[in-house]
Amino acid sequence: MKKKICLAFLFGIILLACSTKENQVKQDTLLLKFSQYSESVEDTFYIDIQLPSEYHRDETKSYKTVYLLDGNFYFPMMASIISQHEIARLMEPVILIGVGYKNFKTMDSLRVRDYLYPKAIPSDEIISRGGGQKFNHFLTNELIPRIDSEFRTENDHRALLGHSFGGYFVLYSLLKQLENKTHNFSTFISASPVLWYNDFYLKDLPAVLGTSANDVKLFVSVGGQEDSVWSVMPVKNLTAEIESNSVKQLEFKSHVYNHLDHMDVSLVSFTKGLQEFIKKEN
Repeated sequence: MKKKICLAFLFGIILLACSTKENQVKQDTLLLKFSQYSESVEDTFYIDIQLPSEYHRDETKSYKTVYLLDGNFYFPMMASIISQHEIARLMEPVILIGVGYKNFKTMDSLRVRDYLYPKAIPSDEIISRGGGQKFNHFLTNELIPRIDSEFRTENDHRALLGHSFGGYFVLYSLLKQLENKTHNFSTFISASPVLWYNDFYLKDLPAVLGTSANDVKLFVSVGGQEDSVWSVMPVKNLTAEIESNSVKQLEFKSHVYNHLDHMDVSLVSFTKGLQEFIKKEN
């Protein structure tokens, strides 16, 4: 009897191991990596891709794309979150693109170079050459065309997600899109943006939205435990100005997470923003 139990247990372990290995193989075909040199930034970026679980089953279907900044840090976590939401049918399948650097240490230094524009001023108390314009060119003119050419994407449905300096860049990219009358992204999710940068350089965004918004979705958030003067109040002021304009072609959501601090806001905001704007289709 004990021998039969041991054999059954061993057989179960073998089946579990085979199943785990098979699932891992399947998952590996959905996770891709490549590096891309940017002519505009004159540097190499490292890109992570997660495809929907159904991607290889139906070669006629295209998908919305989600571009995630600070990919070295956020991609592993958001890849899991999006995958689980897909399994639970809480969000329609999307292609997740993490935009990162060679390693975490490199990301921590170069994100200041790439996510901010214009050049920092003394009151910012940081050093930045203000390369946001070049980085925006990389995203819109170099990376997006490659993604669209190599994967089945819906060209009219792209989301851009960023936190802190990345949150600032999301709003800067939106401003440039409105000024240039392009439509590279349809959804912008900005978590805890550093709106104080360069003496509130983005202060004209609400006015530009009021005259130029074209089927844009915007989600802005901040943590209630962040600095009340430099973080919370600027987001509240931005929200009030945008809402006062009543832009018809703008879907706008703003949220203050009262019990969260700066580093707590990102994943909650990314997830909630995607739930708001990329819902599971019935």
